[in-house]
Amino acid sequence: MDDLILSLKPTFSETRLLLCRGQDEVLKARLPPPSQIHPRAAPTLCEALALWFQRPLCVVLAAADGDSTSALSLSDGFGFGARTVHYAVRVLEPGRRGHRLAGLGSFADLRQLCLGGIR
Repeated sequence: MDDLILSLKPTFSETRLLLCRGQDEVLKARLPPPSQIHPRAAPTLCEALALWFQRPLCVVLAAADGDSTSALSLSDGFGFGARTVHYAVRVLEPGRRGHRLAGLGSFADLRQLCLGGIR
């Protein structure tokens, strides 16, 4: 069974996400930035995706600053990712491979997180 990996990249202008099942991209989205969403939106989305696919979700969260990361309510104030029965979050430190934007129209950076961010 292929892993289900959700890569999230919040910025000041948007939150991009890419959901991969093994090598397949199954969902791409550009959503409002963390400053404009409900505090439970990201955790509820992660739970919903896990329930949709009927298996736990691995979440890779890459953000340039702690404010964007903590605004999604997927990590604590110390930078540790949340863990529930539906998902486990890994917070990448700034500067990690795949963390920088490859371009506004590209999801290559998030694809890289899907392929190597969990290991």
